[in-house]
Parts: sequence; C-alpha cells; structure tokens
Amino acid sequence: MLSGICRVIVDAVTAPQSASRNYIPRADTSIVLEALGIRLPSRDRGKRPAALRIATQARHVPPALRRLDLIPELSDLEARRIALMAQGFDSRRRPPAVGAAAMRREIGRLGLLQIDSVNVLVRAHYMPLFSRLGPYDRGALDTLAIAQSECFFEYWGHEASLLPIGLHPLLRWRMERARGGRGVWSRLEPFAGARRAEADALLTRIESGGPLAASDVSGPKASKGMWNWSDAKHALEWLFWAGLVASTHRRGSFERVYDLPERVLPRATLARPTPDPVDARRELVARSAAALGVATANDLRDYYRLSPADARLPIEQLVEAGVLVPVHVRGWQQQAYLHKDARPGRRHAGAALLSPFDSVVWHRQRTERLFGFRYRSEIYTPAHKREHGYYVLPFLMDGALVARVDLKADRRAGALIVLRAHREPSAPAATMERMLAELRLMASWLGLSDVVISSTAGL
Repeated sequence: MLSGICRVIVDAVTAPQSASRNYIPRADTSIVLEALGIRLPSRDRGKRPAALRIATQARHVPPALRRLDLIPELSDLEARRIALMAQGFDSRRRPPAVGAAAMRREIGRLGLLQIDSVNVLVRAHYMPLFSRLGPYDRGALDTLAIAQSECFFEYWGHEASLLPIGLHPLLRWRMERARGGRGVWSRLEPFAGARRAEADALLTRIESGGPLAASDVSGPKASKGMWNWSDAKHALEWLFWAGLVASTHRRGSFERVYDLPERVLPRATLARPTPDPVDARRELVARSAAALGVATANDLRDYYRLSPADARLPIEQLVEAGVLVPVHVRGWQQQAYLHKDARPGRRHAGAALLSPFDSVVWHRQRTERLFGFRYRSEIYTPAHKREHGYYVLPFLMDGALVARVDLKADRRAGALIVLRAHREPSAPAATMERMLAELRLMASWLGLSDVVISSTAGL
C-alpha cells in the first residue's frame, strides 16, 4: 500500500502540470484514500464512482490529503454523465402520465425554465419538460404559473424565466440594484433617475386601475430597433426589474401583464425575510451547481446570470463548506467544481429533442466542452448565412448530441415540418430513425397530425 501511495504522490508532484494543482490519477484514487485512512467498503474498492464519492466529501478528507493539494480527476465521459443526471436525463423511462407533481419536481430540479417569445415551434419554456418527461398538458403548466401561484413566478433568472417561488427572496438583491439603475438595460436606466416620474405615474395607474400591459398605454414607440418598444413598455420593464410590479400572466400574444406584487405573489412569499445579498448569491450558486452536477466557475455564474465579482466569494465559501469540490475534468482547461451530491448515474439510454433554450445547451461553450458539439443560435442570422437553420433543436441520444434539426409547426396544415436536418459525423446508424420517432411524438404532443419532411431536409 505504501509503495502505491508513494508512486501516486511522486507521479502527481513530478509530472508536468498545465495547472497550478496536482491531480489524482483516476485509477489510483482509492489507493490514495485508503492509504490516508479513508477505508472504502470492500464492495466499492477499486470502483471509481465510490472512490470519487468519498473523495468529494470534503469534511472527511484528512489534512494530509489537503496539504498534498491533490484533486480528484474526472474523465470527459464521467463529467457528461454527471451533468445529464443532474439535468434530469437519468435513463428512467418516461412516465405514462405527467401530473402537476412531476412538473413541479422537474422544474425544482432544474431551478428555472427560460422564457422566450419565439413561437415558430412552441414557446421555449414548454419544451424542457417534454424533453425529460414526454407529452404533458401545457395548460397544466400555465395553471401552475398564474397569479397567486404558490409554485412559480416570472422574473430575471437566466434571462426571463419561470422560477420556483422559493427563489423570490434570493433575487431581491437584483431588484434593489435595479431600483438604483444598476444591472438593467441601458434604455431602462433613466427610469431609475431622470424619468422616474413617468414610471411612478404608471405604478399609480396600476395601483388604482389594476393589471396593465404596455399595449394598454398609448405613447410613441422607438422608431427602429429589434424590439420597437414604447416608452411605456420601457418604464414597465424597469418597474418589473425593480420588483415594484410583478407579472400576473401573459396574453395570447405573449405580452406580459403587470400588477402589484401583493396582488400577484403569495403573501407568505412576500413575508419571507430578505437574505444578505452574499448569502442569497451563495444559495443561487449552490442551486446552479446542483442543477449542473459538474461545472466551471463560468458555468456556475451563467445559470442565474451572476457577474464574476458577484460569484467569486460565494464559490469560495461553498468550496470551504464542502458543497463544491474542486475536480479536474480531462480535456477541460478551466478549474471544475463537483456538487457534493452529484452522481454519474447509469449511461443515458434515451432520446430527446432539446430546445435552443434548454439548460443542457444554453451555455454554448459548456455544450462544446461536454459533448464536443458546436452549437450556435442562428435566429438572428440572415437566412442566406445560416448554416443549420432558424430554429434548430439538438438531438440527444444515448448520452450524446448526435444530430440537429430545424423545425417549424404549421398549425393551419396540422403538420410538423422538418426543414433541415444534420447528423454528426460520429452519429450511430440508427440516429435518423430514432429522431423521427421523437418527431412523431412531438407532433402528437403539439396536436399536429403529420410530420412533413421538406425536400431540402437532407434526411
């Protein structure tokens, strides 16, 4: 045993290092642990997952191991399996029926659903549950998100998001900053200062007259620009960002309707104490880590859109507390962190189409790191310059991203149209057959009677 541990330590210390730390070779993790007094159950000796699991319980790691500055190492395949497990792709069969409890549980696991206005297929926040659970009643999700919901609310999480109601106190620091004109879009900043009276007038109108949407207020619109928002819309958006109004629902046009927080959010939620901003951001980083499984600091920040300055101390505190465990992922250039409860799970043996706004793929650099899959949104790219299409969904099969497909729902014709499809060079032979099965399932879920493959699809 001593010869083994000496060899591991000597190899780690003397081997050329591209980073500032020394890494435990994968095959020798259990040797290091047992030589330093951490005994594995006999059934787990020599098993990488068990050795890694114990190595990541920071409070159990003896000072000798910390002084050696050794860090467990993950292969790229282990990192991918951990990430998919954390995101709800855990090889279980999709349930035959999906109720409200399953939806709440899945959104709780993910921490949020990103909202987006593009409706060429289906609104973005509906897709992640379908990808993980299969067909479900979208109306039931709408019901869970209406005003006075005890489950969810809309606010800025990862962009506009549907969030578990328990996160409201954790985001009040963001609302407070917005009231001072910080952390908001530049066009909204004046409403925290020179144009505050205009925002206050709209707030007074809501107080006395009830819920209000921007289209309910007449006024000039911007002469150009992608959003073409009116002054009233900018003022209402600042009030929303500042937490002075909340979103009661969205109209059929997807327009947000605003009302006072006390008329939208549960009284118990508003009564909860507001945590210290650092404590709130630490909890957000911890939730990000749980949802990602293994992640770089940039990944952790991106999940709830935290700045480097806002995330630095929380990450350090979570490492010290043993919630985050520094690890090295083979092939990654950046330091990685493993959540203490992360598990690799079994090899994912299912298939799923992923929205461009799914949390598995929304951070494009992470997607490329995890899957070797270069993915870019081309929604705002001129048509003649698009490589893969307008609304392109990656196809996840057996734990790998193996293809992508550009889709459109033709609701009048009752058809799901496959405009273009591209298979990755390493994709298995059965890729297109299994993707077509998912497309048929999606068409049925969306109430479309047929899947139509365009002559340009390339299938």
